[in-house]
Amino acid sequence: MGKFYIDERAIKLAHYIIDSKDTVRGAAKRFGISKSTVHKDITERLKKINPALALEAKKVLEENKAERHIRGGEATRQKYMHMIG
Repeated sequence: MGKFYIDERAIKLAHYIIDSKDTVRGAAKRFGISKSTVHKDITERLKKINPALALEAKKVLEENKAERHIRGGEATRQKYMHMIG
């Protein structure tokens, strides 16, 4: 398995994040790895393999991070709307 597997995973992960616009948490769940591993694959490993792809994936993750408070607020709103009626 080794290094090739990890490099391949980082590339697949980046393509998935770019195509789906998924979050770190969503990508981690989809690939069966931790959020820390997703972050490390994109910000460290991929930067060495394919810097352009790493930058593109990082942009999506930064967008998601900037919007997470909105998603959290919406989830809370939905939760209470469901409780009310």
